[in-house]
Amino acid sequence: MDWVTDFWIPVIKAIVVVLALLVGGAYMTWGERKLCARFQVRYGPNRAGPFGILQPLADAVKAIFKEEIVPHHVDKAIYLMSPGISFAAVLITFAVIPFGPQIDLLGRQIGLWIGDLQVGLLYLLAIAGLGSYGIVLGGWSSNNKYSLLGALRATAQMISYELPMGLALLSVVVLAGTLNLNRIVDFQGQWPLIVWQPLGFLIFFIAILAESNRSPFDLPETENELISGFMTEYGGIKFALYFIAEYTAMVVNSAIVATLFLGGWKWPAVLSNLHPLAGVALFLAKVLVVLFLYVWVRASCPRVRYDKFMRFCWKFLMPLAWVNLAVTAVIVALI
Repeated sequence: MDWVTDFWIPVIKAIVVVLALLVGGAYMTWGERKLCARFQVRYGPNRAGPFGILQPLADAVKAIFKEEIVPHHVDKAIYLMSPGISFAAVLITFAVIPFGPQIDLLGRQIGLWIGDLQVGLLYLLAIAGLGSYGIVLGGWSSNNKYSLLGALRATAQMISYELPMGLALLSVVVLAGTLNLNRIVDFQGQWPLIVWQPLGFLIFFIAILAESNRSPFDLPETENELISGFMTEYGGIKFALYFIAEYTAMVVNSAIVATLFLGGWKWPAVLSNLHPLAGVALFLAKVLVVLFLYVWVRASCPRVRYDKFMRFCWKFLMPLAWVNLAVTAVIVALI
């Protein structure tokens, strides 16, 4: 066993990726508040450091030093584990996403990804499903009617919107002919899949908004109906874990969209071929574009009513996803 290649390099890559995701999730909270402020013609955070860039650090310190309160009526073990489940699921989802090419470092070929699975797309779907357990168990274990209703909403919308999401991803698999994310990126060397799958991209983007409980689909925690839904009984660092898990999930979902529909690090090849770091820069730029779309949707669309939200999935998005998959399969078969 080569300890450097088989152990230390993957460990170092995992540590770097986790730290990058933590920083990205933290600063996404700042970026969203600044962007929403610009949409609403105001300043946003501007007190903690220049342009408010130390605001995430101030929020973290405040959350860490807040008093830890565990209500006596909760199922304590599950109540304490649930935020960690959500947070861990978000972090390990990134393991199979390639964020750059293979590079030569000190005589060793190192791929800019943690794991290269032949069924990487199935891995993403499986781990994304695990993330919902943290929300559902957190709401259920809180033993609070508002938390329970938030958990039930989360369960229903995540199960429902995973179906059109899966169908959109099947269209990608039909075109690329593989479940391996590296090969899907290679397939997009000439044109990104959004060119051939604009409808699949739209369906997938709507589905990840619903899956990550983002506006206008933040119904499991809607303040005007459920106080804070599944997070009602949480405070301090436990609330902060849920909060940072949501924003880190935005970064991870944006990375998935960049990989599957926007060409990953490889497109356009004229830029990615200049230098390995150019490919990484391309990937990060695409992630930022999708994150901007997240915030743009939040600033533009009001929260929907829950029954209309579910009806939209089953009566419109699902048939549309089936039609997109069928048309894609027919075109691939004819070509």
